[in-house]
Amino acid sequence: MSPDRTAQWVEIDGRRVRLTNLERVLYPSTGFTKAEMIHYYTQVAPALLGQLRDRPVTRIRFPEGVDGEQFFEKNTPRGAPDWLRHQTLHASPGTDDEGTTVDYPFLDDLAGLVWAANQGAVELHTPQWRVGPRGGLRRPDRLVVDLDPGPPAGLDACVRVARLVAARLTEDGLTTTVPVTSGSKGMQLYSPLDGRRTALEVRDYVRGVAGSLAAAHPDLVLSTQKRVLRPGKVLLDWSQNHPAKTTITPYSLRSREQPSVAAPRRWDEVTEGITQLSPGEVVARLAADGDLLASGAGP
Repeated sequence: MSPDRTAQWVEIDGRRVRLTNLERVLYPSTGFTKAEMIHYYTQVAPALLGQLRDRPVTRIRFPEGVDGEQFFEKNTPRGAPDWLRHQTLHASPGTDDEGTTVDYPFLDDLAGLVWAANQGAVELHTPQWRVGPRGGLRRPDRLVVDLDPGPPAGLDACVRVARLVAARLTEDGLTTTVPVTSGSKGMQLYSPLDGRRTALEVRDYVRGVAGSLAAAHPDLVLSTQKRVLRPGKVLLDWSQNHPAKTTITPYSLRSREQPSVAAPRRWDEVTEGITQLSPGEVVARLAADGDLLASGAGP
């Protein structure tokens, strides 16, 4: 690959960030460029950084665009700026099998977010727990239920299941649940937690919710990953609450054919006909409605 002769340095809040290949097209179907991705992440930074802060970030990088080579990156790459916060953590923290260690980066500020975007990090994935100021792992501050439709089921089926899940969580005392259209095929539901339960306890609780809803609605809901059972049903993926797992971060772009975003939604729009949102739509909604994850209420 030839060097980028148009590379430039910018200063963001006192930190120098190198930008390269800004005209590279990341989404060929629309011509959406790296410069546009960086601009989008800058516009949504106040809300996105609230989700990223103190969480180790796994990136899915697309150096040549979403139709080219992709790779998951957990470790902090060589050449990362000196000011970037990073910390070595166990790959499966809080379990009997903690596994290998990973030197994770943290994107705590706009400079870090722009650095990651310049690296071609289209998707930003995070766990449900945070790391404290002295490096200690905290218990989960949220739970997530991932709604993954098996074709021909789609978002309309997710709408029906989302309301079933939210009702069950409300019965169990989790009265604040925010829906997020994933920017891909389905949805996620997030509920804030008080930090009393371990990640494995949260995982087991969500697994129980998924199992009971699958038993009550067998034609619509699935709680296991068996492929033969997937068509026409919505899988409630409880496993993303495991301490080693991550979920697409709300406000992150997705690597679909056209640029789309994991976007928080109002419950009054979680109806049949709901669609995934584009970056421009998400920016406009933030300006109009604010951050729904910061102010959201249950259904």
